[in-house]
Amino acid sequence: MELPSAELLEERILILAPSGKDAQSVAVALDRAGLAEFACSDLVDLCAELDRGAGAALVAEEALRDGRCLIDWLERQPAWSDFPILLAAASRGTGLRRLRPLGPLGNVVLLERPLRSVTLVTAAQSALRARRRQYQVRDHLRERERAAAALRSLNETLEQRVHERTHALEQANRRLIAETEERKQIEAVLRQAQKIEAVGQLTGGVAHDFNNLLTAVLGNLEFIGMRSRDEATQKLVQTAVRAAERGAQLTQQLLAFARKQHLQPKPVNVNDVVGGMGGMLARTIGTTIRIEQMLDTELWPALVDPNQLELVILNLAINARDAMPVSGKLSIETANVAAGDPARAPDLPPGDLIRVSVRDTGTGMSEDVLAKAFEPFFTTKEVGRGSGLGLSQVYGVAKQSGGDVRIRSGLGQGTTVEVYFPRARTAALDQAKETAAAQNIPGGSELVLVVDDDRDVRELITLSLGSLGYRTLEAANGRAALEILDKVETVDCLLVDYAMPGMTGADVARVARERRPSLPILFTTGYADMQALHMQVQDAPLLKKPFKVAELAERIQMVLRRGEVQPAGASNVLPLRPHGR
Repeated sequence: MELPSAELLEERILILAPSGKDAQSVAVALDRAGLAEFACSDLVDLCAELDRGAGAALVAEEALRDGRCLIDWLERQPAWSDFPILLAAASRGTGLRRLRPLGPLGNVVLLERPLRSVTLVTAAQSALRARRRQYQVRDHLRERERAAAALRSLNETLEQRVHERTHALEQANRRLIAETEERKQIEAVLRQAQKIEAVGQLTGGVAHDFNNLLTAVLGNLEFIGMRSRDEATQKLVQTAVRAAERGAQLTQQLLAFARKQHLQPKPVNVNDVVGGMGGMLARTIGTTIRIEQMLDTELWPALVDPNQLELVILNLAINARDAMPVSGKLSIETANVAAGDPARAPDLPPGDLIRVSVRDTGTGMSEDVLAKAFEPFFTTKEVGRGSGLGLSQVYGVAKQSGGDVRIRSGLGQGTTVEVYFPRARTAALDQAKETAAAQNIPGGSELVLVVDDDRDVRELITLSLGSLGYRTLEAANGRAALEILDKVETVDCLLVDYAMPGMTGADVARVARERRPSLPILFTTGYADMQALHMQVQDAPLLKKPFKVAELAERIQMVLRRGEVQPAGASNVLPLRPHGR
């Protein structure tokens, strides 16, 4: 049962009438008047209930034969209390005799028997009003005591609080100074990022035109090489092809910090990639740093985008070069990491992994720097010398590829970065097989609509498709392509450049699909930033410029076999995002 609150207890009228029916009749009268009452069995019970709380007490004279308990309780009252007692006496004379022991203690009211309800209720209400005023005085005194105690506490702790406040102000001042300095650093980083963004925008525009140019150059060189049997001419063509391919690679490197790469993982021989970068690394790092390669001859193939793998190694090599300003040694090592290897770190991704380790003998990193090494835009280099994106890109590529990255370093102890990639299920295609595949180029007889605003590229694609047996139609822009689709009943494939003035390739594809829902579409692009394309066209078959005839033929065949290029459970229709989203 829920106990009454202190406020309710203090409103009670205690009744002590051990003989007769007085207790019952008094209780009934008080209850009818809406007053709380409680009957006690004897003086001990009465004193116990007084300790709990009461507003007044009605006591029959016969209950006071031994009233020492009540007298003691009244003597212990605090200074603010004068507890009211209603004494029910048989007659005035007898009542006065019974009242003498209590008279000196204060607030006693005599009620003659037989008790009248009106008299009883009036006396009880008056006693309660007097008691409530006493409680108000009590509460006021307590509040004064609390205020005095609080004031004493404030006075006692004033010096401490002044010290704490002074300390807090000093801390706030230090935070303000630190935030001001941090803001200056952020503004410097922002300016650097804006420079990178501006360079990226400029480079992106240049890359589109430059890759179109390289597409025409490489394509025509390929045709010259296929048609000429002269050994000297073949030599010249090969030299020109290598130079053009270096130009394409340079474009990719220029765009590295200005784009979010769409990964195209495939089985890769990491040793071949590392070995093929020897010349580029030597030119990038310089002659004062010795490069050492320790490649596992039994290395498994890795499932990774080969272009991004090169970017990872290049970024780590550049960081190592900057950590060895005078001279040093750069070591690149490859190794297999089996799933059940007991020496393997437990928090690595599950399954077999391939590890690429890049180690330098440079200045190393402190613990604070090491903790922030992978944060974007964090760099210890001077503003203008580094973007702070190198290691964050390495981390992003490793994670996006399903792998991981670890870094170990110490001041004066050099730095080792270990990048992990998942093992591929199939073997990497070696150069000999790629050459054999290039010589066995698939063809067809389907009708392909070629849409590209660059005339040289458009003519090269048409020439390439014609050499493979395909029939072609040409359009210099999106509107011309849609007009052809309206006039020609059967078009087997739409090959469209993504970046065109007026209507982009995505716009052309969207309208074309509205008219011909099952039309296979292949996008080409000379701009390496795939994010904008994939924001508008999901799972789009894509051919990056510059490309070879074999790559064009392979991609056309994949698009024509639509069921083989769609994800499991997907339809044959490419999902095109609505314009503007």
